Amino acid sequence: MELHNLNDIAAFVSSVNAGSFTAAARQLGLTRSAVGKSIVRLEARLQVRLLNRTTRSLSLTDDGQVLYERCVGILQDLDEVESTLAFRRSTPSGRLRMSLPVALGRLHVVHHIERCLKDWPLLAIDATFSDRLVDLIDEGFDLAIRIGPPKEDSGLLTRTVAYQQMITCASAAYLHEHPAPHAPDDLASHACLHFVSGGKLLPWNLRVNGQPVPLIHPGRLQMDSAEALHQATVAGLGIATLPSYVVNDDLRTGKLVQLLAEYAAVAEPIRVIYPSKRHLSPRVRLFIDRLVEAWSPAPWE
Repeated sequence: MELHNLNDIAAFVSSVNAGSFTAAARQLGLTRSAVGKSIVRLEARLQVRLLNRTTRSLSLTDDGQVLYERCVGILQDLDEVESTLAFRRSTPSGRLRMSLPVALGRLHVVHHIERCLKDWPLLAIDATFSDRLVDLIDEGFDLAIRIGPPKEDSGLLTRTVAYQQMITCASAAYLHEHPAPHAPDDLASHACLHFVSGGKLLPWNLRVNGQPVPLIHPGRLQMDSAEALHQATVAGLGIATLPSYVVNDDLRTGKLVQLLAEYAAVAEPIRVIYPSKRHLSPRVRLFIDRLVEAWSPAPWE
């Protein structure tokens, strides 16, 4: 798009908003004649009439209404881009409060927090580690990281920053003593290590014939910590289903062996949740932007 085309659009939107060429010219710092010429030029280029003009008022034609609605969105997008670039030039300051999932936060977000604090000396961070779904507004959090599909209301915004794949796995030592399962039904004869949340065992969501099948085979050990469950799996106490961001290094080194890969559940999004982006502070926006950069691709993928 040529620059004068954008100027013509700005003159058109301003004229509609202000109600006259004269008022629009005053807002834009132009002459009334320049604004009028912009509208004429825009109509000639599009070959439609956009405004019904009288000596006292302006009104939109049907074509003008369509163009106006689209152009308002375009100009808002340009304002957002300009604000984003201004934010990127800003130095984050103040206190940033966030809620993080325990295992993901400890293993992968803490390093990001350390880098941000080193680069932004005026920034302070309060991080709460909990798998509970906090209420951002009522509890005063600036952002939260959550795993799984969106469940929030329209008052919150969400941005996907990575994905989590649940991996069914066991140690080589465990598999040396127990035959590896080849189908979900085989798990009934194995020591299965389950994650506990809110006092309840969470099922393993495997997929059979393309459909999710929740499975629970309680064994002798259950834990409410993914990291402790991981340690127990490495120690050969049984089979567990754990997030890729917890076990990926051990899968690469051979400490753990993936099982039932063909039955693995669909990867789940890891999302940053935050209030409306209107008047979003630089510390929130830049922290999220940096996290996206650091996790592109995610270090556990």
